[in-house]
Amino acid sequence: MKQSPLYIRVHPDDNVAIVVNDGGLDAGAVFPDGLTLCERVPQGHKVALRDLAEGDAVVRYNVVIGYALKALPKGSWVNEHVIRMPTPPALDDLPVATIKAPDMPPLDGYTFEGYRNADGSVGTRNILAITTTVQCVADVVQHAVTRIKAELLPKYPNVDDVVSLGHTYGCGVAIDAPDAMVPIRTVRNISLNPNFGGEVMMVSLGCEKLQPERLMPPGTIPIATASSTEDVADIGDLSAKTGNGEVVTLQDESHVGFQAMIESIMKMAEGHLKRLDTRRRETCPASDLVIGVQCGGSDAFSGLTANPAVGFATDLLVRAGATVMFSEVTEVRDGVGQLTARAANADVAAAIIREMQWYDSYLKRGGADRSANTTPGNKKGGLSNIVEKAMGSIIKSGNSQISGVLSPGEKATQKGLIYAATPASDFICGTLQVAAGINLHVFTTGRGTPYSLAEVPVIKLATRTDLARRWFDLIDVNAGTIATGDATIEDVGWELFHLMLEVASGRKKTCAEALKLHNALVLFNPAPVT
Repeated sequence: MKQSPLYIRVHPDDNVAIVVNDGGLDAGAVFPDGLTLCERVPQGHKVALRDLAEGDAVVRYNVVIGYALKALPKGSWVNEHVIRMPTPPALDDLPVATIKAPDMPPLDGYTFEGYRNADGSVGTRNILAITTTVQCVADVVQHAVTRIKAELLPKYPNVDDVVSLGHTYGCGVAIDAPDAMVPIRTVRNISLNPNFGGEVMMVSLGCEKLQPERLMPPGTIPIATASSTEDVADIGDLSAKTGNGEVVTLQDESHVGFQAMIESIMKMAEGHLKRLDTRRRETCPASDLVIGVQCGGSDAFSGLTANPAVGFATDLLVRAGATVMFSEVTEVRDGVGQLTARAANADVAAAIIREMQWYDSYLKRGGADRSANTTPGNKKGGLSNIVEKAMGSIIKSGNSQISGVLSPGEKATQKGLIYAATPASDFICGTLQVAAGINLHVFTTGRGTPYSLAEVPVIKLATRTDLARRWFDLIDVNAGTIATGDATIEDVGWELFHLMLEVASGRKKTCAEALKLHNALVLFNPAPVT
């Protein structure tokens, strides 16, 4: 049965709305309130709800997302070609801790089955991760991982997987430059992700700049990481022996031929596998979850369906005492006042501003600005610019107060809603959230992306029913039912919350896990390359 013309208006003061119908609507389509399209408008794109004169503000989410470049009659298609992006908000005189979080009583009694670590953190998976100190060894380690999975892993049924933490860093870089702390602490903290059970195993080439002693002193696990103001060589308190033979160095004279290198890696890996295999899941409170939320391949429905549902689930998690982190500096920059207003205190607000200022300077050095963020796919999906995209992105954070801020590569040490400052790139953001200590990842998409991570399970939500239908074996939750009125934001939020507990417990695999799909880790390196 053909769907009647339908649009969604977010706020009563908005002067544009989003066309819901699959495939869009042709000129002459009449909505129930009498609005008639004067031209074809694709699905997800904006239609003018009243006549707009040249220079008039275009308002969505009750926020000015642009200014009309020409007269736009009621019923017109409003897209990136006919509006001018507003200037970004200044970072001074912002509201600070002015919004009190709504009264949300604790959410008790929810649990999952996880792997308790010695440091108190909890893994949702039991994985052997092999850290690389330099990109030169990546292919060798991957070759070893293939053999480990085939020859050793079947002997240890309680270990879920073996992954290589490969990256494109470690040499040919200005390793003492101030910003070099970002990739170094990122690699370090990825190695300490709770899904790896405290088993730190490294493979080094031998001549690289990022020596194992600098990344992690042999035989020790750092339990505190350097802050953004500390020198990268100072990695804090060190304790917790990880066992013998923590590092395999490929240039070691004992390695005669390629197979000798592989055998060394496999021998060390088996010791770690034996220890990991003794671990068992135990009942843990939902407060032990550390969830990263992110969006990619976004469209105009992201801020209407999937992201609000994630925001509702975020509030449920915070009520349960868990840690939730949202990120993507460019995708919150235009709504920074919303964030500082929700900060728990002035220090948290100042930290948010500090991260925005740092990133503004970073983009300026590169001759770019926030407008470079919006992709062709975003625009095809109805997002005219980064301002509109930002409003839909922030909704993932729900309504809770923001209790802390992380600089890129830092590890979370507190509960509640955390702003983890990262670039908006899906791959870099995901990598930095893994370093921050997530044990589960939630990812929304409107255009569609097979994005996933090997290090943590990734639950994917579709913003549109059409995408969920076409990508039935890649999407875990269809939030498109919100747009058609078949479900509410609360319905999908609770569905996601329960699914997170099931996935965290290992009782259910995500679509990407079942297909063994994952993206490579991508480090953020703002320091010079030599």
